Parts: sequence; structure tokens; C-alpha cells
Amino acid sequence: MKNYQTPVLLVILIIVLSTSFFVYRIESEKRELQDELIELSKVKYGLFSVDEWERILSEIISKRINDFDLDDTNKDKIRTRISTFLETAVDELEVSFNEKNTGSLTGLIKRGTANVTDVFGVMKEDIPEITESIMNFMNDPENRDRIKEYLIKKMNQYSDETFSEIDYTRYNQILEKHGASEKQMTIRIIKAKIDFLESQRIPFTTALFSCIVLLFLGIVFSKEPGQVDFTYLTVICGVLLLVGILLPMINIDARVSEMTFHLMGEQIQFTDQVLYFKSKSILEVVSLMLSNSKVDVFMVGFLVLLFSVLFPFSKLITSLVYLYSKKLRNYKVINFLVFKTAKWSMADVMVVAIFMAYIGFSGIVSEQLKDLENIALNVDILTTNASSLQIGFFLFTSFAVLSTAVSYKLHYSFNKE
Repeated sequence: MKNYQTPVLLVILIIVLSTSFFVYRIESEKRELQDELIELSKVKYGLFSVDEWERILSEIISKRINDFDLDDTNKDKIRTRISTFLETAVDELEVSFNEKNTGSLTGLIKRGTANVTDVFGVMKEDIPEITESIMNFMNDPENRDRIKEYLIKKMNQYSDETFSEIDYTRYNQILEKHGASEKQMTIRIIKAKIDFLESQRIPFTTALFSCIVLLFLGIVFSKEPGQVDFTYLTVICGVLLLVGILLPMINIDARVSEMTFHLMGEQIQFTDQVLYFKSKSILEVVSLMLSNSKVDVFMVGFLVLLFSVLFPFSKLITSLVYLYSKKLRNYKVINFLVFKTAKWSMADVMVVAIFMAYIGFSGIVSEQLKDLENIALNVDILTTNASSLQIGFFLFTSFAVLSTAVSYKLHYSFNKE
């Protein structure tokens, strides 16, 4: 059985290298598409977008004016209201005219002329004719279009004067990239591409994690692995660590899945409105923290870099040194990095910390989104916490478990020797 151990490990190493490469490439493409999808789904382009509200209100105004119809039932009511309004307006105009033309000779002449010519009486006599002209004006489709244009123009003018303009540079670039003319079509295209990439990734991830399970079982139950075998195992651990720190470990995603309410008799609906989204790998978190000007944040970033990147890689390198250099095996530093760090290298602690942070943040996001649903009045809101662990988390966990098993096996084998 031992004769087959080395070739089997070589085959597994080749499979791990190739599948890790394809998983990383597919995940990188998928992440770029996901970033574009999140950008289009941001609340600033939907629920908080002035342009979107202008579009919705313009459609409602156009529909309401188009639906306006003077049938036989409401014609008489509208005619009566218009006539009453005009009579009242003429009466008020007469009272105002008389009050303004009191106490002066010119005013007395004007009032006398108005009384002789009975100008206000003539205006009242013309009210039915004026009423019919107004009725005809309201029924004219061309005039309806003019009213719509006027109202929409005024609404746009008020919004431009009140709200700041949204930068659509990134938005338009995404639409242009995918050859679509509007947002929803682009979202469908991007989702289809993401689904295709996920279907491509499944065989590679299945093969990769199957190899990891086989390796762990082999380490536990195999007898006296050779020097080359340990080399293959160390290289495999290095591949898992490298891919694990490069790929995102967690997606924090809080969004309004659906928001429905009624405005002017019309149902308004917003879907998939992203409130907050972050997707970071360990290296990205470290880079972000180290570039921060605050000392405490910088120190945390340095500790994450030390215990999650530098320490594990130094452990793997010194493991190879331990394997091939008998002179250096007795060095305390080498023994410490190879064997002692397996107990507290912080790799497993880091994994647990990220996992607990995920659980805790998931609960916080869900609770806050639930409060948003409860405070809404006459609005149906369906929120969701779409946060999820990513493949980087599972690869980093696999490295932590596998490297610890390799260290114990190496310690057992060489002590026995």
C-alpha cells in the first residue's frame, strides 16, 4: 500500500492545483459580475432615486389625465361646477372693482360706465358659452398632452432645484458593457452569467473538497508517510492557504426584497433594493486596515496579517526546511514554527472568529431589517439578510484543519524515527 501512496498524493496535488486555479478564476469573474449586479441594485438608483420617482410620477400623471373622460353622467356635474365657479368669480370681480373705484372722480366715472354698460351682467350672460368652451378644451386630446407636458416639466424643475444630481457614470458603463438599454434587462443578463459560472464551478469545487477529505482520512489512517509525501501535503496546504486568503470569506448583504404601497390609486413596487453590501477577503481586509490612519485599526490589521498570513506561510516553509535539512531540525525556531504553532497558530481561531462574527452580524442585520418592516405605515416591506459564507472561508478552514493534521503526523513520524 505504501508503494502507491506517493503517486496517489502526486495525482491529488495535481488535481488540487488545477481545480484551485479554475475555482479562483471562476470566482474572480463571478465576483466582478456580482459587484456590477450590486451596483445596479443599490437603493440610490431605486427607492432613493429622484429620477426614478420622476419616472413613476410622470407615468401616474399621464395615466390619470388619459383616464379622464367626460361622459354623460359627469358632464352635467362638471358643467354646473364650472358655471358656479365662473359666477362666483364674476361676483368677486365686481365687488373688487367697486371697492377700488370709490372716493375719486375717476373711480366714480369708471363705476358709472360699468353700470351703464352692465359689463358684469354681460359677463354672466356669457358664462354658459364660456363653460362650453372650457368643456371642449378639457375634452381635447391635444390639450391633455399639453397639460401633461406642463405638469411633468414643473415636477422635473422642482426636483432639480431641490435634490442633488445622481452620478450615473458607473451605472451607464455597466449597461454599455452588457449591451443593454435599461436596468432590468442588464440585471437579467448578469444573473444569467452568474448562474452559468456557478454551474461551471460545481465540478471543480466538488473535486477539490473531495480531495481534501481524502487527504485528511489518508493522513489519519496512513502509516509512515515519506519525505516526498510530506512535501506534497505541505504544498497542498500552501495552495489552500493562498486561495483561501485571496477569495472572499463572507458576503454581508442587507436589502429590501420587496416594498409595495399605493400612490394616487396606483400600486408602486420596488424590488431588490440593496441597503448595504460588503465582500472582502483576508488580504483585502488587511490592506484596508493597514492603509487606515488610526493606530488601533493599523495594529489590528498588522495582527491579522501576522497570524493569518505570515505565520501560516512561515510554518509551511519551515516544514519543508525541517524535512530536507537535518542540520536545522534541532533549531528551536524551526521546531517551534513546525510543531508548536500547530496548537495555537491562530488559523483556527481566525476561522472561528470570522464564523462567529458572521453569525452575530447576521442576527444584527436581521433584527434591524425587521424593525424597518414594523415601523412602516401602509407600506408592505419584505426585507432580507442575504449574508453568506463564501468559498474562501471553507478553503481557509480546510487549510487550518489539514495543516494541523500534517504537523501532528510529521511530529509522530520523525519522533518514531
